[in-house]
Amino acid sequence: MNREQLRHNKISIIGAARSGVAAAKLLKSQGVQVFVSDKEPADKLKSHVSALTSVGVPFECGGHSERIYDCSLMVISPGVPSDAPVVLQAQRRGIKVVSELELASWFCPGPILAVTGSNGKTTTTTLLGRIFEHAKKKSVVAGNIGTAFSDVVLELDQTTVAILEVSSFQLDYIESFHPKVAVMLNITPDHLDRYGKSFESYIASKRRVFENQTMSDYLIYNFDDPVTCIEVRKHAAQRVDVLPFSVKKRLDSGACVEEERVIIKLHGKTIDLMGTKEIAIRGMHNLYNSMAASLAAMIMDIPVESLQGTLKTFQGVEHRLEFVAEVNGVKYVNDSKATNVDSVWYALESFEEPIIVLMGGRDKGNDYSRLYDLVRKHVKAVVAIGESAEKVVRAFRDLTLVEKAASMEEAVQKASKLASRGDVVLLSPACSSFDWFDNFEHRGRVFKETVRRL
Repeated sequence: MNREQLRHNKISIIGAARSGVAAAKLLKSQGVQVFVSDKEPADKLKSHVSALTSVGVPFECGGHSERIYDCSLMVISPGVPSDAPVVLQAQRRGIKVVSELELASWFCPGPILAVTGSNGKTTTTTLLGRIFEHAKKKSVVAGNIGTAFSDVVLELDQTTVAILEVSSFQLDYIESFHPKVAVMLNITPDHLDRYGKSFESYIASKRRVFENQTMSDYLIYNFDDPVTCIEVRKHAAQRVDVLPFSVKKRLDSGACVEEERVIIKLHGKTIDLMGTKEIAIRGMHNLYNSMAASLAAMIMDIPVESLQGTLKTFQGVEHRLEFVAEVNGVKYVNDSKATNVDSVWYALESFEEPIIVLMGGRDKGNDYSRLYDLVRKHVKAVVAIGESAEKVVRAFRDLTLVEKAASMEEAVQKASKLASRGDVVLLSPACSSFDWFDNFEHRGRVFKETVRRL
């Protein structure tokens, strides 16, 4: 829909948290009749309710009334499952359902650079933002990264690049969302609790990032990730300009590693970007993230010097392999953003030191067998936390020492007693945080505060 069409429609928004409030404010500013509904009670949404009240948007909390179906369009927040009764009922009544990401894209006048994948989205998106900032090229970073796209889209012009972290939940309900550049970092099992335990359904959601692209657009993808590679070959290679990146294979186009140097091959030119060891953020996964970001930046005409300068200084993002402190010769690392098994694999692979890992939370259908080899090699002990503590114990008790903890404070205390000088205590949960905490940021902050009290 365009802005004029929106003004002649009633719109309901499901979810009164960050994305829902941003969508409501955007629509209200355009003179649209909008109503917001959330199943949570008002006392759990205080700041969001206040924001709606301040701009005069009507809302309800504590459940969904019949009023929400008095609309021609329903906008849902990422936290609302596709099989939620309110969504299914809207579809049965013939109401169009779209995501907040889709809605905001209708107002975007400039190019979109969308980053998705099971792991590495936030790091890559943040890195791209820093690269554009270093190059003094107009851009905004938003999406699944902390700032809703709807919050900033009206500030953009035709020359401003929208750098968006995009989740599968946001992609579930797109129609015309169209990135000029899409980045597919990887596809590994995640959020299967939201996709009926079906990896195929999750994959189908991820590939929607390029479904509206054409040969005038670019899809950057991980050549070394088998699932991603298959999906690109089957669904994108004949209709989008595809550019692979690989650490394992020399490529004719895209980005690859040759003799420990990152090589970019684009538009018939070969650029020796930099040595792999010059990249500031550690770990093989961050080499992949850096290569993907480099390709995307160069497509958008970022100078090589700005790219090199940022890669040599960028230290990563909070809650992702974030060094917290060293206490009695033991390093404490916050990887609270590791909410799936594959993220933990990358984290464990990043260290040579013996590791005591804090793992557990709200399980999303995890299969921990992928971690077994790394646990045998590097993990001195596992401290099981959260709702899934028993599952974590069962998964690892035959491989290494496993202890349970009933709180984050107890977990850190147990880990510190198990650790010796030279070890690493790593919070890398492989689960969502919604059992003990508000979100992964809250979990990470509590971990850091607890470590600092040691």
